[in-house]
Amino acid sequence: MVTAIVDYESGNLHSAQKAFERVARETGAGRVVVTADPDVIRTAGRIVLPGDGAFPACRAQLFDHRGVFEAMQEAVIAGGRPFLGICIGMQMLATRGMEYAQTPGFDWIGGEVVKIVPGDPALKVPHMGWNDLVIDAPHPVLEGIITGDHAYFVHSYHFRVRDPAHRLVHCDYGGDITAIVGRDNIVGTQFHPEKSQATGLRMIANFLRWKP
Repeated sequence: MVTAIVDYESGNLHSAQKAFERVARETGAGRVVVTADPDVIRTAGRIVLPGDGAFPACRAQLFDHRGVFEAMQEAVIAGGRPFLGICIGMQMLATRGMEYAQTPGFDWIGGEVVKIVPGDPALKVPHMGWNDLVIDAPHPVLEGIITGDHAYFVHSYHFRVRDPAHRLVHCDYGGDITAIVGRDNIVGTQFHPEKSQATGLRMIANFLRWKP
């Protein structure tokens, strides 16, 4: 089984690669490859889309005619392969993003990515650092993770899902902030599991074992 971490020149992939390689070795989950090759992505057993930066720039990188998005679409939507989006990779699942300009997303999970506006004006944006997770719905990638476990966030925009059933986990930052979304074979985390210590490594292990 190959897990493909998609390289579309958005952020530093080193920490994600190391975390997934470590967990894959420990769980016998096969090879982890960082790739921009559509053929590798199309045939991978699992696909991970990480990313940092602004929504429009990341979207442009993915839709630059190299065939990366089309390969993901074929594997995930047509082929039902497990997919994990991280940070901007999770936000890309939305119908649209509102950062700088209205920008189309994948529309794999309906909703919008909008600016965080905390109810408490003392809270700064970006939302940066550790926060408690609040479980909204059970899911295989959450096995062994409970409300109160910590994860590491760095973001100024958040995902407002259209269907509440697609929000699996949230956190509080002067109001509800979506932390994990999911449907069918697709899941996404606003936080960085590769930087979230025991909670993040457990979630990566769950994803590598997940058979939707």
